[in-house]
Amino acid sequence: MTDLTKRDYFADFDILRDPYPYFEAIRSEDGVFHDEERDIYFITGFDTVVQTLLDSEHLSSGIAVFGAKDIPKFGQDGADVRTELAEFRKQHPMFDLLVNYDGQEHSNVRSLLSRLFTPTRIKSNEEYMARLAEQMVAEAVSEGKAEMVKAIAAPYVTLVIADLLGVPADDREKFREVIDKGPPAGNMTENDERSADATLIYLGGFFMRYITERKAQDMGDVMSELAHASFPDGTTPDILEVVKASMFLFAAGQDTSAKLVANSVRYLAENPDMQDHLRDNPSDLVPFIEEMLRLEGSTKATFRLALDDVKVGNMIIPAGKPMVITLAAANRDPAKWEQPAEFRLDRKKGNQHVSFGRGRHTCIGAALARAEVKFLLGTLLRETSSITLDEAIHGQPDNRKLTYEPSFIIRGLEELHVRIEGKR
Repeated sequence: MTDLTKRDYFADFDILRDPYPYFEAIRSEDGVFHDEERDIYFITGFDTVVQTLLDSEHLSSGIAVFGAKDIPKFGQDGADVRTELAEFRKQHPMFDLLVNYDGQEHSNVRSLLSRLFTPTRIKSNEEYMARLAEQMVAEAVSEGKAEMVKAIAAPYVTLVIADLLGVPADDREKFREVIDKGPPAGNMTENDERSADATLIYLGGFFMRYITERKAQDMGDVMSELAHASFPDGTTPDILEVVKASMFLFAAGQDTSAKLVANSVRYLAENPDMQDHLRDNPSDLVPFIEEMLRLEGSTKATFRLALDDVKVGNMIIPAGKPMVITLAAANRDPAKWEQPAEFRLDRKKGNQHVSFGRGRHTCIGAALARAEVKFLLGTLLRETSSITLDEAIHGQPDNRKLTYEPSFIIRGLEELHVRIEGKR
């Protein structure tokens, strides 16, 4: 039998389909695993994951978009890691986004976007979220079936963020089509002809026009606020920085929110008792979502680069070494939670999961994501009496046929077909 610890997390499709046995195989009391063949460090324990997410002094997020595999060897022969990383980022300007920023650069750009996710702003968007959820669910109920990923969840979150930003209605479907055709973050498919660069360049052209127009004339929307915003020290950001921030905001959260919806619907479809419980006790939808985030969150991992020799757990990780921060492993750490692989609606401190990260890089759209999922799932449960997997497509319970997006970052189904019965 193959030693799981020797397998390649970044290319193994068995791990893609079910990553949790692999995470358990590399778990240790120290919360750190060194893949010696690839010279990559996996951070697996809840405490060590939180430690690394909070350490912005010795660890850089500069490789967060790129992952920890296909990047240069940093710090060879005593080279300065910080200088090398800065040069690497210059070589990939379209990928140099908020998620990769460190220090003051990160604080500045995050300050631009943080104004979009205030409780007041999200509250004002809830009417639209509710109305859109009702419309989409009504169509699914009338059909008696639905494909939850690309037909419902993905369009739903696209339209919500587009409405929040002020993206013109005529452009929204174009964006959805381009994002759907692009490769996933953390693409595992070799020789994939799809280009992430092309997707970003396409979106960038539209957002450059939007921001330019709003600099000339305030249209009273969120992008107008961004176009006229300044950094905390009063300086004015370069227009390209505003464009990249807007584009990142539009694209980044869609996939994870849509995949969380589908992961949740799959669980509900396979657990009819939970469906009935939530229909009778809609207030329990909040802890349900938190437990789904912990157990089947959309983001399996994020990445850091050691800028200095740093002690994580009981291991010294040398400067220049890449690190895989396995959020999904941390969320199932038995040192943190009792019977962590079980779904428990009444789990104590279940909302302490790290699915949205920790520290400076905590997901800026976490509150919006929770609201999106709550409105869509709540409406789906309220307007139905039964949701089941379409066994003609996905097979019987003892032989499920489910396809996951080929990503070492995202945990999400490529499609999910369900049968739906309207409320009685």
